[in-house]
Amino acid sequence: MKVFKFGGASVNSVERIKNIGPIINQWAGEKILVIVSAMGKTTNSLEKVTGSFYAGKKEEALQLFDLVKQQHLTTANHLLVTHYLPCEKQLKRFFIEVEWLLYDDPVKDYDYYYDQVVCAGELFSTAIVSAYLNEIHINTSWLDVRDIIRTDDDFREASIDWDYTGNKIRELVIPEFEKANIVCTQGFIGATDENESTTLGREGSDYTAAVFANMLNAESLTIWKDVKAVMNADPKQFPDARPIASLDYNEVIEMAYYGAQVIHPKTIKPLQNKSIPLYVKCFSDPSLEGTLIHDKPVHDLPPIIVLKENQVMLEMNSTDYSFMGERHIGHLYQLFEKLNIKPNLTQNGAILFVCVLDDRPEKIEKLALEASSFLEVRVKKGLSLLTIRHYHKDLIEKMTEGKQILLRQQTPETVQFLLQ
Repeated sequence: MKVFKFGGASVNSVERIKNIGPIINQWAGEKILVIVSAMGKTTNSLEKVTGSFYAGKKEEALQLFDLVKQQHLTTANHLLVTHYLPCEKQLKRFFIEVEWLLYDDPVKDYDYYYDQVVCAGELFSTAIVSAYLNEIHINTSWLDVRDIIRTDDDFREASIDWDYTGNKIRELVIPEFEKANIVCTQGFIGATDENESTTLGREGSDYTAAVFANMLNAESLTIWKDVKAVMNADPKQFPDARPIASLDYNEVIEMAYYGAQVIHPKTIKPLQNKSIPLYVKCFSDPSLEGTLIHDKPVHDLPPIIVLKENQVMLEMNSTDYSFMGERHIGHLYQLFEKLNIKPNLTQNGAILFVCVLDDRPEKIEKLALEASSFLEVRVKKGLSLLTIRHYHKDLIEKMTEGKQILLRQQTPETVQFLLQ
């Protein structure tokens, strides 16, 4: 048993979807669970739909959603012949599921509606990919992962009920492999015990794949991406980034913690628990070596660079210039938990507490407003957070040249700079 996960970039065009067939055929006869992300920029498009709906712009939301619908129907039409009508019927069921919500008025929190709308992207993509694999005579079974992965109702950052999910995998997934060698389902999403859709955090498809690999006792997980391998930096930001052939679990966890986008932060632990190797491979050229992630220590790694743009710094100090004690800090962390905020960096001084966050305006506004009831709060936007692991002096000078350093934190392995 293997688990394959195909990212959004690997299914963002007709040509790329067609590339999935030859990849799977390299393992003809083997049982493979295939997890597929939403196509290309679909998640971003559905986020815009949600934003318009929540802002009361119902017609705009429906128009934006119609564009998403047409894109998927066009893709299906170019890929399918004998399987087009069943796929179209399935897609239209999912369209109606979203449209019922869009015709209503928002009465719940934004995050709830986000999950109900955005989860549709994975349902659309897997319906098309599964139909295409059957079209080219790769016998494939499709499952709705919301019938399998049970979560709590922490929308946008849902936690999995492992016992319930494990039972459902034994009940629903394993029997499907008696019908077909390939079972196709979604990443990123799940459902509550009231059948409300949830998401597992951005890039959560990798995590879904790891959960399935763990519970199926898979021999390996392969994540197919639009890069040669795990790189020492984002090649879109740093053209001279180079591939890393081998990494251990701990290093990848550190990379994920600091914001590296190749592997989702929660992906590694389910694999590490059962020593399941993770391969990161290039879907456009499967012959490339890629990266193997395993439980053996790896030494002499190159500097690893993570640059997070669109950062916000909140500077908070006590109103009477008393020390920032446990009471103040404890209250702040209660707010972080309440608002589902995870700071990328924090620093505590005598009368000042600083935190650096991703710029999610609806979260920042609520945090600043509530914190201002007991602290003085200043907000600074448009910043960058630079993290370098395995750093050296010359690289630090090069990366910070011409920048104003607002904050610096350093350990023997890692240095971080908040830059303006």
